[in-house]
Amino acid sequence: MKSPLACELKPNEVATAVFLVHAKEVRQKRGTGEPYLSLVLGDRSGEVDAKMWDNVAEVMDTFDRDDFIKVKGLLQLYNNRPQLTIHKMRRVLDHEVDFADFFPASARDALEMWRELRITVAQVQNPHIRALLDAFLDDPEIAARYRIAPAAKTIHHAFRGGLIEHVLSLCNLASRVADHYPWVDRDLLIAGAVLHDVGKIHELSYERGFGYTAEGQLIGHIAIGLRMLSDKLRAFPEFPVALRNLLEHIILSHHGQLEFGSPKTPAFPEALLFHFLDDMDSKMECMRALLGKEPQADGVFTPWSAALERVALRKERYLAGAPAGRPESPVAAPAAALSPAAALSEDAALSAAAALSPAAALFDDTPDVDAAAAAASSGNGSSSPVPGRAAAAQPKPKPAPASNSIFGEKLQQALNDERK
Repeated sequence: MKSPLACELKPNEVATAVFLVHAKEVRQKRGTGEPYLSLVLGDRSGEVDAKMWDNVAEVMDTFDRDDFIKVKGLLQLYNNRPQLTIHKMRRVLDHEVDFADFFPASARDALEMWRELRITVAQVQNPHIRALLDAFLDDPEIAARYRIAPAAKTIHHAFRGGLIEHVLSLCNLASRVADHYPWVDRDLLIAGAVLHDVGKIHELSYERGFGYTAEGQLIGHIAIGLRMLSDKLRAFPEFPVALRNLLEHIILSHHGQLEFGSPKTPAFPEALLFHFLDDMDSKMECMRALLGKEPQADGVFTPWSAALERVALRKERYLAGAPAGRPESPVAAPAAALSPAAALSEDAALSAAAALSPAAALFDDTPDVDAAAAAASSGNGSSSPVPGRAAAAQPKPKPAPASNSIFGEKLQQALNDERK
C-alpha cells in the first residue's frame, strides 16, 4: 500500500512519496530565465500542485506526463492552496509500483456493479428495449470497457468504474422518479441511462492516465454512441422505427442545450426528465469530489469549482465552529457569469468555456512566479515559496471584454458608465 497518499500530506512537513505525473510544464523564471518545473502530481486519493525551483536542468528531461516519479519535498499552503516544493526527484519504473495505488477508482466492486446493471436491464418490460440492451451488455468488448471506463476525463465520475457507477445511479433515480410520475415510460429512462454515455468507452483513454482518444477528439461520445446503436440495431430488423427514433433522441439531447453539445434539445417528457437526472447526478458527484479536494487547506470553503461555478461550504467544519477563512474568488468569472448551466458533461463544459472565454490563461489558477512574488511583498500574510524574489511584479491588467460581441459592447459600456 502506497504511503503517504496525496491527501495525507501535511503542511510544513517534509515527505517522500511516489506519484503519477498528471501534468508537466517547464517554465522560465522571470529575470534569470532559469527553468523551473510546474507539475500536477496524483494518486488514487487526489492531486497536488508541485513546483521544483532548483537543479531542474538535471531532471527535467528524465520523465514525462504519465510517468511515475519519487519525490522528496515540503508541503506548504500558498494562498491557502497546498503546494509541494520538490527538493529531489527521480523517475520510478512501472514494475516498481502497484498501479491500483495511482488510478482513482470507484469505491464499489466492478463485478458487483455489473451484476446489478444486468438485473436492472432484465426488469425492463418492453421486449424490444430489453433485447437491445442485452445485446450491448453481452458484447465482450463493450462489457470489458463498460466496467472500467470513467464517465469523464476530469469533471464528474472521473475514476475507473465511474461510467457504470454513474449509469447505476441514473437507473435508480429513474425508477424512483418514474414512481412519482407514473405516466412516464420507465423503460425509456432505463434505456437512456444505459446508452446515453456508451460512446465514452471509445471516446476516452483510461489504460493509464485519463485522456481522449483520436476517435473521441474527432467525433465525440454522442456520435460514437449513435453509431454503436445503429450497429446493434442491424441484428433487430423488426425493431420499431419510432422507438428507435426516441432512443436516438434521448442520446442526442441528454446535454439539454445546443451550446452544451447536444444537437437537439429534449422534445418529449422522458428525454427532458432524463436530461435533468443526468445533470443532477453529474453535479452531485462534482460537489462530493469538490468537498474532498485539498483537505489540507484551512477554512470552511472549498476551492473555486469552474464546473459548478461556485465554492462549496464544508458543512462539518462550519458546524464545528472552524474559522471561515476567505472564499476563493472565481478565476473564470466572465465564463461563470455567462453560463447558466453547470457541467452537463466534460466535453460540453469545456466547449462552452472555450466559446465564452478565448483567454485560456484565465482558467489557470496555479500561481506563477510573478504572482508568488507579488503575494510575498503585498503584506497580506501569504508566504511565497518562490526563492530569491524580493520585489513584487506589477499586477497584470484585467482582460477587457471582446468589443466585437454584443456582450462585450454592453459590458464595456457598463464599465465606462461606472467610471463616470
